[in-house]
Order: sequence, then C-alpha cells, then structure tokens
Amino acid sequence: MSSEPSTSPGRSVSVVRTIAVPAEAHGQRLDAFLAAQLDGVSRSRVQLLLEQGDVLVNGTRVKASLKLRGGEQIVITGEPHPAPLKAVPEAIPLDIVYEDADLAVVNKPAGMMVHAGSGQSEDARSSGTLVNALLYRFNALSSTGGDLRPGIVHRLDKSTSGLIIVAKNDRAHAALGAMFSGRQVKKTYIALVHGSVERQNGTISAAVSRDPIRRTRMTTRPSDNARTAISHYEVVRRLNTRFGKFTLVRVRIETGRTHQIRVHMASIGHPVVGDTLYGGAAQITEQTAPGGNQSAGKKPNAERLRLDRNFLHSAKLEFAQPVTGKLLQLEAPLPEELIAFLSRLESV
Repeated sequence: MSSEPSTSPGRSVSVVRTIAVPAEAHGQRLDAFLAAQLDGVSRSRVQLLLEQGDVLVNGTRVKASLKLRGGEQIVITGEPHPAPLKAVPEAIPLDIVYEDADLAVVNKPAGMMVHAGSGQSEDARSSGTLVNALLYRFNALSSTGGDLRPGIVHRLDKSTSGLIIVAKNDRAHAALGAMFSGRQVKKTYIALVHGSVERQNGTISAAVSRDPIRRTRMTTRPSDNARTAISHYEVVRRLNTRFGKFTLVRVRIETGRTHQIRVHMASIGHPVVGDTLYGGAAQITEQTAPGGNQSAGKKPNAERLRLDRNFLHSAKLEFAQPVTGKLLQLEAPLPEELIAFLSRLESV
C-alpha cells in the first residue's frame, strides 16, 4: 500500500492511498478486504468511505459488496466523516454498588453495551447502553470521553457482567486513567472455562493484538502492533459433570486489553463457556460418559444446556479513591443466570 498527500477543490489536504489487490484476495468482499488492510478503520467506516465516493476500484466507483478478483488497483482519496453521535439519557435501571462526588461503580448486566460504537448510524444512535442509563441517573459525568462516552474510564464486553468504574468529573477521570495505566487498579474476574485446567494457578503473559483476518477477534499471535497483556489465574473449582469437564477460575488482570481474559484462556486451550468467538460453546450436550470430552459421543435424548452470554464476570475491584485516597474494595456476586447455569451443570 502506498500513500501521498493530495488536495481537492473545497477540501483540506488528505492522503491518497493506493492498494494493489493480491491474487489470494479473490472472492473477498471489497469492504471486508479494506477493513483488514486499513489499520484502525472499521468495516462500517470503509462503507462510509465508499458512500462518500472516496474509494475507486480501477478508476470506478463501486459498491461495498463488490467481489474482488485479484489484480485490481484500489485508490482511497479521503477519510470517513460520519455524522457526530451524541448519547442521550434513557430511563434504564442501574445497580449502583458505590457512589460519591467523584465516581460511581456500577454492576453492569450482560447484554448491555457500555457505549455505542462510533460507526453506528443515526437510527442506532446510542440506544440501550450503559452511557444512556448513566446520563439519566446522574446530573453530571466527566467530559473526557466526549459526547459518545461521557464518564467512561474503562470498558467491559457486551456479554460480560460486573463492576465498572464511572467518572463524574474530569479531575477524577484523569486520575483514574493514570491509575489504570499504572496498573494501580486491581481487577478480578470469575470465569467458567471448558476442560480441566491442569495447574492450580498460573500466569499467562502473552501480548494481544487485533486479528489481521477476523477483525472482530484479538489474537496472541506475534504482531508488530501487539500490546503487553498479563493475566493471573487461580482454580476455584473443577467440575467433572455429565456435560463434560469444566473449571471455575478466578482471574486477576494486570493489563486491560480488549478481550484479554477471553483470548488468554483460549490460548491455553480453555475457552470461556458461551464465548463462541474464541471457541467456547453456547450450547453443551450431555455426554455418554460423565466428565467426557465435549467431542465424545452424545447420549440418546441428551439434555442440552444453553448460555446466551459469556460465563465471565467482573467480580471485584480494588483501588484508591482518586481524590481522597481512601481504599475502595468492591465486590459483585455472580448474577442469577450464571448461578442457575452452574446448578444445572452440576445437577445429577
């Protein structure tokens, strides 16, 4: 890929990027191919570029769904300029675990996004997110995260439940940000993973980066863009059930990379239950032999258990209040749906 500055009438200086499509890209959709080639540019942003007329394939404007043949020349002449999104208040119940003048700690349910993505359309404008609920609940939040992410210091995946810190003012936000960067916030999760984890405890130190092929995934494969990630796990309980073997683990993370626990546990052969993105099963089936491998023969008329979320919960946070310095130790119990799943898993 090559690039050079260019000016167009009525536009500021932009960068023209030229990409030669390799033969192995034959059959790929244009938007998917470009999203994999352009660092930090999502597929929705690529589609916006195409709508703006800023992508030419062999000199012609084309649709996002174009199937590549290999050998084409793609010229990108601009940057995506989505309409600015602004979150709006919504009356959504919140489980507030702790609150003071500077911050709040919320027990987020699984299924709730922390904030809307910047690539969302006008019709999907920040609806049903934690930010919407926060704006309705509190009079003021920090402005550091902008109009779409007010108060948001760190995030949890949509399918992960548990504790998340929210800043009410910019002073607290800056201090909390520095504490996260300095690894001064202790974060502990509970996860149920497939298989029997061999060691009672261990440390996974494997850098994490965006998967170059499947952009919704992260990977521990070596990459120039990989960032240090460290997870410490401890076995809480091993389960030898009629649905197979599982391990309940407590995981403390030093860093906070995207999908860190999910990709780390999958990297050692023990994906999180329910996490289909990294090899976990959303539905597990009763085995012919108790404690058997999930790939073993299925029992006739076997019972099936389904979990429509990741079995991953942010259970404990420990940090100093950013203004007063008071030590805060906060916990959130496993949500009812995870307790019920464990109970059914272990039932005879």
